[in-house]
Amino acid sequence: MTTTTGQKRQKRQPVNQPSLGAIGWLRFLWRQLTSMRTALFLLLMLAIAAVPGSVFPQRSIDPTRTADWIADRPTVGPWLDRLGFFEVYATPWFASIYLLLLISLIGCIVPRTRLHWKAMRQVPPRTPARLDRLAAHTDVEVLGDRGEATLDAIETALRRRRYRVHRHAPGTLSAEGGYLKETGNLVFHIAIVGIILGVAAGHLWGWKGDAVVPEGQTFAKTRFDTFAPGPLVGDDTVPPFTLKVNRFDAEFETDVTGRGQFGMPRDFTAYVTATEDGVSREAEVKVNHPLELDGATVFLLGNGYAPVITVRDADGEVLYSGATAFLPQDNNYQSVGAIKVPAAEPGLGFVGWFLPTAEIDPTAGPRSVFPDVLAPALALTAYEGELFPDGRPQSVFRLNLDQMSQLTNADGSDAARLWIELGETVEIPGGRGTITFESVDRFAGFSVRHDPATLFTLISSLLALGGLLLTLLVPRRRVFARASPSGPEGRTVVTMAAMAKADDTGLESLLEALRDDLHDDLHDDLRDDSRNDLHSTTTTPDREDRGR
Repeated sequence: MTTTTGQKRQKRQPVNQPSLGAIGWLRFLWRQLTSMRTALFLLLMLAIAAVPGSVFPQRSIDPTRTADWIADRPTVGPWLDRLGFFEVYATPWFASIYLLLLISLIGCIVPRTRLHWKAMRQVPPRTPARLDRLAAHTDVEVLGDRGEATLDAIETALRRRRYRVHRHAPGTLSAEGGYLKETGNLVFHIAIVGIILGVAAGHLWGWKGDAVVPEGQTFAKTRFDTFAPGPLVGDDTVPPFTLKVNRFDAEFETDVTGRGQFGMPRDFTAYVTATEDGVSREAEVKVNHPLELDGATVFLLGNGYAPVITVRDADGEVLYSGATAFLPQDNNYQSVGAIKVPAAEPGLGFVGWFLPTAEIDPTAGPRSVFPDVLAPALALTAYEGELFPDGRPQSVFRLNLDQMSQLTNADGSDAARLWIELGETVEIPGGRGTITFESVDRFAGFSVRHDPATLFTLISSLLALGGLLLTLLVPRRRVFARASPSGPEGRTVVTMAAMAKADDTGLESLLEALRDDLHDDLHDDLRDDSRNDLHSTTTTPDREDRGR
């Protein structure tokens, strides 16, 4: 016995697995790339890759803050910059995930569309032999040999419900409906591809710029505070225009007894003069009411106060004069800002608060108690030194203190703090001159944007929503019916059954509705108690029963 077993082992040939080859490997990789698992994984990777864009400042949005972040972290900042963490959405690794997801979706949509088109043109399958094994079923008895007439009535009722019906053999009926479910699924995926392409087109050929414009001043495309053009945007892409802010109105809630909250904003309106191709027109820009230019849209994103300040040296010569924007920090428009006087030697800088309705709280210190200009004041701290160290860009609302020192009082015991009310002039410590609070202007914060794929992306988003609703709301069902004689009494039993592609709690309601239609059409031929013969089950037959 042992010898025989050994001989069999010696005769056993090794298993030679076939080689895939280059084409086989390409086919294998393509199938892996276009699988649903890969698409979900790439979608997850895209979400993870977008996280740094929310965590770290982005150069295209705020270059000043990005430069300060890197300068404050000289060890890790340059490395993160090399890896593209400050320009995430333009990095090769983000674009590669983006493109792979696009390819995966297209590779999944094309074969599914072909299969769906083929399935829509095929007739429903034949009626199973054992209808009582389907998910839901019911029997209806009719008098006489009325099987075909009953099936005709069932066919009419199903066609009213948009089912495709076919008779494979006499006495049987097959119907199928709910193709809109798969159609909606395909429309949803195609629309997602459209959204991806629209966002990509907006990134490549779109641009946006932000500007803070005080009342009475004008800005053009060459005076954006921040400007982020797309990679394929040329110098002639941004249309020539100018925008002058004639007046800015703000309304706040002043009724302390009404239902509104005291001090809350009610309306913001910027009255502007827009000039394009030498033609000027008056316009209003509101929140959610942008101004449409030729090739650009102007949005009102913010507003605040720009106190008009004049700084003179010890000889009375004007070193700085103009409206200086302060950035609001709360609902009462307590605003932070910086005044930079590079004409002074050494440079002068003031940083602090603008308070539209000022008071000095014994605990909290200077604060604003109402957003409108009722009792304006400036609370500033003075510095001297190098205003722009290393020539780095910096925010207009901040003062870089790396190479500056704080001015002190005359005795040098404490830091100099200036409290300046409207129309007041105060001395700058150290005999550096004077600073005057002349008046208060308002400023408007505009965002000018151009996205060539806005309409395309909007249509794709609506199609995606519609496709998703079809996928969720339309059930995919099959209905079968079989008519057979029953006994010597000359009666016919019609069995109806329904099944769904997924869990469906509405199968019994569908059969009940079909029985109601039959009762209306064949009322005289139905047995009186046939409406109580509904037999159904909420569980799908097991695999052994389905195979019988």
